[in-house]
Amino acid sequence: MIALTGGLGAGKTVFAKGLARGLGVIEEVTSPTYTIVSEYQGRLRFHHIDAYRLSGPADFESVGGEDLMTDSGGVCLIEWSERVASALPPGAQAVDISVDGDGSRVFRIEGEALEASLR
Repeated sequence: MIALTGGLGAGKTVFAKGLARGLGVIEEVTSPTYTIVSEYQGRLRFHHIDAYRLSGPADFESVGGEDLMTDSGGVCLIEWSERVASALPPGAQAVDISVDGDGSRVFRIEGEALEASLR
């Protein structure tokens, strides 16, 4: 499970598209802002959740968020994860994208599994 944060236009959906491509997803990945949850099939299932329109953890649970996060045959990425932070498991993998003054992106990556993969 990857909790993804960053402001509007930071590149969260672009990051999701890259992750999906790495998982072998062939179909076009789009922002699930209005559908909340999109699922794709690649080498693993890719659950792409946009929590922007969710009012909190109860809404997250009502869309099946907990089940999607624990899918052993899939990868779950949650955009705007700060809106449902209390529903996320301790030690969740986290990626924050910020935009510098020159327009470049800065990625902050936290979480044991992600940090280990970067070594």
